[in-house]
Amino acid sequence: MLMPSIFGENLFDEFFGDLDREFRHMDRKLYGKNAAREMKTDVHEHDDHYEVDIDLPGFKKDEVTLELENGYLTVTAAKGLDKDETTKKGKLIRQERYAGTLQRSFYVGEELTQADIGAKLEHGVLSINVPKKEAKKLPEKQTIMIEG
Repeated sequence: MLMPSIFGENLFDEFFGDLDREFRHMDRKLYGKNAAREMKTDVHEHDDHYEVDIDLPGFKKDEVTLELENGYLTVTAAKGLDKDETTKKGKLIRQERYAGTLQRSFYVGEELTQADIGAKLEHGVLSINVPKKEAKKLPEKQTIMIEG
């Protein structure tokens, strides 16, 4: 069906496109509109362990925490900025850096303990070493004899 040229290619794309653009431009607190691209993660598998590299640019060691609970390793990075508009650097006229929290969880298995996992933060990259551990094997299926 042909549409009049004033509506462009598709009337509904034009109508809902404005609404969609508004949602895409909503600010996310930590990194503004670019927050979805943060905490990029690479996972490398080795024979005896996994190596997880997470990009955390601008974070210091004391702003990053790792927690292990119920087999899930949770990485949390929190950053706070002063809200004063006047600093020793002068009056703040534009601020593009925000305060907020990023968090991501990975299932690593319930066999691991805190002592098994190693982590270091260098040059904005958090490197986590997660060893492979065998899951506890369930007993094999056994047949029970019925008397009588």
